[in-house]
Amino acid sequence: MKVEGMSCTNCALTIDKFLKDKGLNKVKVNFIGGDVSFEKDENLSIQEIEKGIAKLGYHVKKEHSAEHQHIYYGLLPFKNNLQRFWFCFVFTAPLMLHMLPFVHIHFLMNPYVQLALTIPVYIVGMDFFGKSAFHSVLKGIPNMNVLITIGSTAAFFYSLYGLIIGRAEEFLFFETAATTITLVFLGNYMEDKSVEQTQSALKKLAVTQKTMANMIAFDDKHQEQIFQVESKDLRVGDLVLIRNGEHVPMDCKVLWGEAEVNEAIITGESVPIKKVMKDKLIGGSIIETGTIKAQITAVGEDTVLANILKMIKEAETEKPPVQQMADKISAIFVPVVVSIAVITLLANYFFANHTFAESLLRSIAVLVISCPCAMGLATPAAIAVGLGRGAKKGILYKNARSLEVFKSIKQVVFDKTGTLTTGKFNIAKYHTNIEEESFKQIVYSLEKYSNHPIGKSIAQEWKIKNDIRWSNIEEIKGLGIKATDLQGNEFIAGSYKTTDNIQEQEIHNVYVTKNGALIGWIDVQDELRTEAASVIKQLENKHIKTILLSGDKLEKCLQVQNILGLDEVIAEQTPEQKLNYIAKLNANAPTAMVGDGINDGPALAKATVGISLSDASHVAMQSAQVVLMNNGLKNLPEALGLGKHTYITIKENLFWAFAYNIIAIPVAALGFLSPTIGALIMGLSDVVLAINSIKLRWKKVV
Repeated sequence: MKVEGMSCTNCALTIDKFLKDKGLNKVKVNFIGGDVSFEKDENLSIQEIEKGIAKLGYHVKKEHSAEHQHIYYGLLPFKNNLQRFWFCFVFTAPLMLHMLPFVHIHFLMNPYVQLALTIPVYIVGMDFFGKSAFHSVLKGIPNMNVLITIGSTAAFFYSLYGLIIGRAEEFLFFETAATTITLVFLGNYMEDKSVEQTQSALKKLAVTQKTMANMIAFDDKHQEQIFQVESKDLRVGDLVLIRNGEHVPMDCKVLWGEAEVNEAIITGESVPIKKVMKDKLIGGSIIETGTIKAQITAVGEDTVLANILKMIKEAETEKPPVQQMADKISAIFVPVVVSIAVITLLANYFFANHTFAESLLRSIAVLVISCPCAMGLATPAAIAVGLGRGAKKGILYKNARSLEVFKSIKQVVFDKTGTLTTGKFNIAKYHTNIEEESFKQIVYSLEKYSNHPIGKSIAQEWKIKNDIRWSNIEEIKGLGIKATDLQGNEFIAGSYKTTDNIQEQEIHNVYVTKNGALIGWIDVQDELRTEAASVIKQLENKHIKTILLSGDKLEKCLQVQNILGLDEVIAEQTPEQKLNYIAKLNANAPTAMVGDGINDGPALAKATVGISLSDASHVAMQSAQVVLMNNGLKNLPEALGLGKHTYITIKENLFWAFAYNIIAIPVAALGFLSPTIGALIMGLSDVVLAINSIKLRWKKVV
């Protein structure tokens, strides 16, 4: 479910504790995206869970709620922190005017005027901070709003007490209460906007799910009729028309026409891909040129895009080991800060010989400058940006742990077929005893009718215009292509011995005969990916060992090693042997395994990080922790680098969060900062973390 109103990690911990107290398992809460997931309990209704979350001061957003419906978190009708800030600023600005040395407005020093200006601000502050603080204390995990509530309340009632006893001039801190609340609302708004930026890449993916579609239907006279529907209303089997420039509404299969399709939203590759009849289209991609009619093959949560978003949301709610320490500190942070504030008050008043008013001011400054949010924001903000950048490039991390462990990868193991090679074939060598051009003409004219991958590859490579016109041609399973020309000559292109005069040791991929006599043979080889050599080179430059682990013959694997420069080759391995070898490598050093995600499933699961090179439509079924979309081997160095630099960003964020609090609290306790300045700096501290995380979107990681 989507929960709104969480502002820090303590909010997430409060909801986490509530759900676990209800006996729910596999609870995951992400305060940045508001995503909450758990294993459903038959004895507990969803309505009961929603009511419980609402009592904590948060709101469960309905999946199909109207967009114009406003969410109110308190009794007052404010929709967001910006509205609260502007409302409070109207009353706080006059209170702040007397702080300027060149402004002297006598009536603003009147305590009753200050009280009148402060009351509306205090009410708005307590409606938001106070309510949240109260519920968090009840649940045993006090959040940062407790600090703001105590600080502003202490300033407000201390001033009110002075007014009541007739000594207002000695107790006048109304502006402290008002400015603290107002500036924290401003800080929260800036934090909200900064955190939103960390998820911008993911929001772009989500927006593509909401499009209009041209649905095709037929009337009583079987005439084709086209009308618009929302993509969410489509069902499997529906027919749609997709024109030039339109989004593909859902996953579908081309029935008519052809088009150039931009799948950058899914694969990160902006070069358009040609799609013809029977090809699959991924929902969210864009038709750049052409018009097609297609049949819907998947809708809703079954689409590729939905699976990607689901995977990323699950990864965001995962807590990597580095965050667990921050969570433990955040859980006790507020009580510790309150204790420090009390000690500050007592120490300044009794031992440092300051007035009670000055001591209280320092105590309030300690409360409002402390920021548990910074520690809670450090990890999820960096992870959100890392996952978003990866998704934009066609790199999908299934969990946050895989982002973190990339920092220590020392060796990368590759499968051969479909990983370092394309899975497509090219002609390695050939021989013929007739004129070469005639031989190529015969072979192309035969293989152009073949459905076999080898036959298709040969036909593609030897494509000519003046092919032979056959009187009869057929593809015979287990034999190959058999054809008869207009003169009655019989030709066969087959992958077996077709005549008795071929020697036993002569083993080739394709034999070509004319009237039973051998006229030539062809050997093919699996084509290496064009980017494979540069990928291996980049890994070696980073001192990462590269290993080829394949079930193929040693001779073929050594050929690949010679071309690409791999460090080591392990050939002729069964899936079980691959699994054992990966386990052995893992014992020596953290290992990444790159495979096609199908044949290498056990080995991928066993590796420190399993990386699948797979077709996008199978993304949800892979056993790997990381999926490179559209067979994107070229993105492997970036996947490794992005994981490493995400971890570096997390460490930078945590350092800033801890350093900020360690320095800021003593500075406030010693009286070097007023609560007003403290409130502003506290808000900016979270913004600094968000900006540092956002830098990861453009940072060079390879």
